[in-house]
Amino acid sequence: MPSVLVVEDDPSIRQSLIEVLAEQGYAVRSAADGFGALREVTQAPVDAVVLDLGLPDLDGGDALRMIRGISSVPVLVATARDDESEIIGILNAGADDYLVKPFSGGQLLARLAAVLRRTGSTAPAAAVGGTAGPAPAQAGDPLRPTVVGELAVDPGARTAYLAGRELRLTRREFDLLAFLAHHTGRVVSKRRLLTEVWREPYVDDQTVDVHLSSLRRKLGERAAAPRYLLTVRGVGIKLVAPR
Repeated sequence: MPSVLVVEDDPSIRQSLIEVLAEQGYAVRSAADGFGALREVTQAPVDAVVLDLGLPDLDGGDALRMIRGISSVPVLVATARDDESEIIGILNAGADDYLVKPFSGGQLLARLAAVLRRTGSTAPAAAVGGTAGPAPAQAGDPLRPTVVGELAVDPGARTAYLAGRELRLTRREFDLLAFLAHHTGRVVSKRRLLTEVWREPYVDDQTVDVHLSSLRRKLGERAAAPRYLLTVRGVGIKLVAPR
């Protein structure tokens, strides 16, 4: 099982990245600052590092150079800086690749798998299109129709039916419902929804709340009396069959 060190100071973004990587079979460790990253790299080897440049104690570029001074571990830099000269400087400083924020979980997994291939390591099968574990909702085809109670969601046809009646959903409402249906029975954090559905992990969680509220109305439920969309306080949302 390949191991990845996630270096990110924002707790919600860090947790979202950890969830995406862990679900695909990576062993994930994390650090919230540059010196924490250096301690992790020196204490135990990892197969790759995902390094945010906006760290509270060190400039990410300096952290990268210090990591390079003690290890040849592949480093995938996550940065909000899209200036070409800065990116060239990052690569010249020893980064193996970079991602410009905001980015999706799919982009992260693809870039990480490519970096590991170039360095002779192998990404987990699930991260490159295989399966990871027995849970079909997690490992199956995201375009496969899902039936939960009287709710039927078909991502390929982009249709959703409740008790035989087609639901009139906006594009974003459908994407949100389809993602939750693909992960039926599992709690998904709001931050991950922003990363995977909106592909904007750096905007306010209220964006998700507004769409969930609208989706609940169309499913004939309320937050205080949920049937399909169950809120797990402080963790996230999961789609379940009504009891």
